[in-house]
Amino acid sequence: MPAEDTLFRPRIDSLEHLHSGKVRELYAIDDERMLIVATDRLSAFDVILPTPIPGKGRLLTTLSNFWFARLGHVIGNHLLDVDLAEVLPDPAERDQVEGRAVVARRLRPLPVEAIVRGYLIGSGLRDYEASGTIGGIPLPDGLRRADRLPGPMFTPSTKASVGDHDENIDLERMAELAGAEYAERIRTASLGLYAEAAEYAAGRGLIIADTKFEFGVAPDGELVLIDELLTPDSSRFWPADGWRPGENPPSFDKQFIRDWLDTLDWDKTDPGPQVPPSIARETADKYREAVERLTGMP
Repeated sequence: MPAEDTLFRPRIDSLEHLHSGKVRELYAIDDERMLIVATDRLSAFDVILPTPIPGKGRLLTTLSNFWFARLGHVIGNHLLDVDLAEVLPDPAERDQVEGRAVVARRLRPLPVEAIVRGYLIGSGLRDYEASGTIGGIPLPDGLRRADRLPGPMFTPSTKASVGDHDENIDLERMAELAGAEYAERIRTASLGLYAEAAEYAAGRGLIIADTKFEFGVAPDGELVLIDELLTPDSSRFWPADGWRPGENPPSFDKQFIRDWLDTLDWDKTDPGPQVPPSIARETADKYREAVERLTGMP
């Protein structure tokens, strides 16, 4: 894939730069709106890798927008229906972010990640193997890697800054961080979003093993879904026909590159290693397959 199909960091001088996340860049349009650009950066083990993944930002944007539209009845989201040319009239600025930028409401982000788990994998598996619980919630004995959980579990975490690690927390701590008035609403919305998305994905031969949601608050107190939604960056997608309890399922997400990184002599601190072109391309292909399977769009 040509190098020009990647965007590590955009150059937008016409708008005030607000924030750099692990993947996204935020720019102020005015007091109520902002531009969100999904780059091709990839974060693994909370470290931004120096190698962009070709086309990744466009894939994330396409899939997030698909889910925002499909699940808008569960909870409102931050997207605004504004043409990109209205906020980026300069063609040079607009061309570099076309297909990977959205106009969104400026909201107060809540400092928690709302994680829903349907299967035993990742940090949930590590917690279970150490204590028989996930986030302090007891589970039956004898569960195996990738087993389906008795029911979807809501297990929030802190939202770490770039370079730091998220920390699993209980509902009481989430209420302290996000506000008691929002804690139960976040839990209910997260479980509802996961249930509908998992059912839809199952009809397309995919398992959503787990995912994370993020929320913000509007000036009037409205709770709003923000950031990205059910993408390979924020979720684990497994092919249903490749799922075997007790084994690591094949995946259409960043687990592929995590597994490659685990083969390296790297201490999982910044700076991250350069990713070979073949690994970057295969990662992009896995993201693309997830998007095509879920949206039906090539």
